[in-house]
Amino acid sequence: MTATTPPQPQTLSRPQGHTEPDSTQETRLITTPVRSLIRRAPVQLAPSASIQQAAQFMQQHRVSSVLLVEDGQLVGVVTDRDLRNRVVAQALDVGRPVADIATPRPYTIDVGSPALDALLLMARHQIHHVPVMDGNTVVGMVTATDVTEQHNHSAVVLAGAIRKQTTLEGLVACAAQVKQLQRSLAAADASAYHTGRIVTAMTDALTVRLLELAEAELGPPPVPYAWLAAGSQARNEQTAKSDQDNCLLMDDAYDAAVHGDYFRALSQQVCDGLNACGYIHCPGEMMAMTDAWRQPLRQWKAYFEQWIRNPKPQALMLTCVFFDQRRVYGSQPLFDELRAEVLRLAKDQRIFLAYMVSIALTHKPPLNFMNRIAPLRSGEHKGKLDLKMGGIVPIVDLARVYALAGGLSAVNTYERLQGAAASGEISEQSARDLREALEYLAGLRIRHQAQRMDDGYAADNFLRSEDLSNFERGHLRAAFKVVRALQEVLETRYQPGRL
Repeated sequence: MTATTPPQPQTLSRPQGHTEPDSTQETRLITTPVRSLIRRAPVQLAPSASIQQAAQFMQQHRVSSVLLVEDGQLVGVVTDRDLRNRVVAQALDVGRPVADIATPRPYTIDVGSPALDALLLMARHQIHHVPVMDGNTVVGMVTATDVTEQHNHSAVVLAGAIRKQTTLEGLVACAAQVKQLQRSLAAADASAYHTGRIVTAMTDALTVRLLELAEAELGPPPVPYAWLAAGSQARNEQTAKSDQDNCLLMDDAYDAAVHGDYFRALSQQVCDGLNACGYIHCPGEMMAMTDAWRQPLRQWKAYFEQWIRNPKPQALMLTCVFFDQRRVYGSQPLFDELRAEVLRLAKDQRIFLAYMVSIALTHKPPLNFMNRIAPLRSGEHKGKLDLKMGGIVPIVDLARVYALAGGLSAVNTYERLQGAAASGEISEQSARDLREALEYLAGLRIRHQAQRMDDGYAADNFLRSEDLSNFERGHLRAAFKVVRALQEVLETRYQPGRL
């Protein structure tokens, strides 16, 4: 189980008057790579070594954990806590293989990941040791102490607080701090990419804790299941203004007559809990509490096959939502099997892709025929720019098409663009331009939302064009032109107008 290595998106030039922030804890945790925290070469043993040998080895090297490696592959980890809880407390024979008390397939992190990712991983899963990987090779171990003795960070503190809550009221109080967290990140000049990951990590933590509390009340799940995030949560791109999109995937042993009441109650409790925490019920009811989106594996496979083979308008809309999926809790193998089937079905389906392009082209950047920025002409937000639907969503849509066409497993938009460039779906230059455009637009949106909250208003996506300097307006126009140019390329390639 490996944490994703974050891409390093390049950004457009900063707005006029921008100054570099002080060296804050927020920015240090984001920019400090895990590799800089590794203090020694990996301390490792063969899984066949005895428990006593492992304890003596740890004492000799003065470490609190040892990595179990066989044929060059990491197969487990043993900590001093394991020795205490699984050996001493159980009066276990210390001559047995150390593999008997190890944690198999431990969570790991890539050597190039930021220190923040390591801390969030530890906070979410209540672990204190994380093996560090360079590809398939283990290169070291980091502990919570390695990081926290140098850093203390509000995101990690909040994630830890969420994990300790035993009531919905406690979780609601924690959720109220997420908006302040986004404001702090904006003040620290964190990138939009990292802000999205951090804010989404809080949503994940709330979701996991709600599921744990539901299971504690309802009892163990009768069949394996996976709770899947969809939409911006799946893409790790959430901001302070988000509703919930999620679904439930269950093992094919699921029998509605026998198991239906359990999963209905669980999903209702979690979705209502998220709503109480500020992630409002999806207006389109695309949530696990909706019967249609709480199904066994075989039904989810049938859904995607139907949507891809018969790309009608409703099917295309559902594909846009549910193709962006990520497991938040539960069975990873269940999700992996579904994901592999979806990618197999979608790859090289040119007619389906042409329809998806037609959907993507419905979201146009707000430029007039003279390539000037064109604010909304009517409605509640007349004279404003919709940064989400006019800027960010078109890029998300483009990246989704590239992912479908290339059979790419990535869900995050930055990672999809990188993968699309590597697979040849888009040129390296175009991918870089889109990443920079997305970083600029998303950053502008985050700063706008932070300013709204600072002023005592609810966060939204609508920016008054007159609030922009000429410098900012020029960069915004450049970002919109990049999006429109790449939309035109896809339109030429797939010719959705002929459908």
